[in-house]
Amino acid sequence: MDDLTTVPKAIAGPATFIDDRTGVGGFLKRNLRKVFPDHWSFLLGEIALYSFIILLLSGTFLTFFFQPSMSEVEYNGAYEPLRGVMMSEAYASTLNISFEVRGGLLMRQIHHWGALLFVAGMMVHMLRVFFTGAYRKPRELNWLIGVMLLTLALFEGLTGYSLPDDLLSGAGLRITEGVMISLPLVGTYITFFLFGGEYPGVDVIARFYSLHILLIPGILVALITAHMVLMWVQKHTQMPGKGRNNHNVVGAPFYPAFMLKAGAYFLFTFAVITGLATFAQINPIWAFGPYTPADISAGSQPDFYMGFLEGALRLMPAWEINLFGTSQFGTLPLSVIIPALVPMGIIMTGLALYPFMEQWVTGDRREHHITDRPRNNPHRTAIGMAAITFYGVLWLLGANDEISANFHISLTWTTYIGRVLVLLGPVIAYIVTYRICLGLQISDAAVIGHGVEAGVIKRLPHGEYVEMHTPPADDIEAHMRGKTAVPQLTAGADGEGIPPKGLRGPLGKLRGRMSNAYGGEKVPLDDGQGHGHAAIGKKDDETHPG
Repeated sequence: MDDLTTVPKAIAGPATFIDDRTGVGGFLKRNLRKVFPDHWSFLLGEIALYSFIILLLSGTFLTFFFQPSMSEVEYNGAYEPLRGVMMSEAYASTLNISFEVRGGLLMRQIHHWGALLFVAGMMVHMLRVFFTGAYRKPRELNWLIGVMLLTLALFEGLTGYSLPDDLLSGAGLRITEGVMISLPLVGTYITFFLFGGEYPGVDVIARFYSLHILLIPGILVALITAHMVLMWVQKHTQMPGKGRNNHNVVGAPFYPAFMLKAGAYFLFTFAVITGLATFAQINPIWAFGPYTPADISAGSQPDFYMGFLEGALRLMPAWEINLFGTSQFGTLPLSVIIPALVPMGIIMTGLALYPFMEQWVTGDRREHHITDRPRNNPHRTAIGMAAITFYGVLWLLGANDEISANFHISLTWTTYIGRVLVLLGPVIAYIVTYRICLGLQISDAAVIGHGVEAGVIKRLPHGEYVEMHTPPADDIEAHMRGKTAVPQLTAGADGEGIPPKGLRGPLGKLRGRMSNAYGGEKVPLDDGQGHGHAAIGKKDDETHPG
């Protein structure tokens, strides 16, 4: 077993050299032996990190050749079908990158696929953190940083998607303009500032370019750095298991094990993105042509991370409010304002507030370094699946025209069904997920109580046939026994019949009922070995940490 108190020569030598000159050798010796857990799900966040690095490298290459200008030029490049066509310099330079710069098309596609994987990696990583409860104290601040990173990534994708100024991205930009101008009071000011006048203006590409390569990436780098530093200082969470508790970390040291694993994983991520860029065409801007406000491409679909906003716009009824009963004093287009603000507001605000809402409901202010299995907190898992269903229905109905055309379903009925599912689907998902979690807890209790089915049938002296069971492996049992009851408030009254201070009044009573429903042990683990099942190899009682 590796002795973590002994500094390897590969670290000691360079650390001494640096310490003699900067005084930070002790810091390096200490931190290069920092232990990281080795569960596969902890690598999901690294997908986003490595994709971001690839985005920075490929984006730097593209900036050497892209012209962020809306000035009109006549195209005389290598792509024959568009020769002689008037277009913006932005679109012409993107065509030149695709057809005339050596490796340009590959780099464009690496950048686009990297952007998709960056957002997808963050989403999957955030789901892992949510479902395992890794956002709890002391990691609430890091969770908020993650929510900000995801929000900024969506805007970074929107600005980059619009830069080529082709017909497809122009259609998305037109929708963006419609959303902004619908905002009460400030909409017209924001629109005129961003576009440099009436749509489409002359400045939007240049301003999106500044946002895309300078402002938003700079904030992302700062937030990612803060995210990593906090994770390093607070130490990594770990799954429940044998020998694991809130005061240790079981895994491998940063050097050499984790460093080698991380390096290989970066190369694997780069290989996947490059493979997709090589063999799977994405965003063929030459097929769409330059953007003109009078045209729109058929079957226009945004990148996946903006699909839920597109779906919200398509499902929303044509509602509006005329102020003071007439459009003369202004109109609030609810059919645009609600889809633009409400779905994203619900998702992002819900994510940001959830750690604090759970803490308020349960009264749990302890530090947590051991994560939960999703089944062991059924209400949290059910809430997460309800949110995923809400997002998924909106995302799917962002392509309601394609669904209607390919499956020969009326577009009207597709829209009506979507309106019902976006409200009913999360409720069904919540109920089904909650019941599944309880069923899995019952299954775990059965394994602890009766053992694992051995596949051996035994006939008892009185003629009854029973299936033999064997105790589960130590690591599996320790993983299951890592389960702890979800904390809940003590809602009972004191000796004089007075409830605790935080549970008085209507809000306090509601809090008590919510805590009673959310917390507590739903399915206790059964330590018995009976119930008519024979056991093979009875084990001594053990206490497993975690």
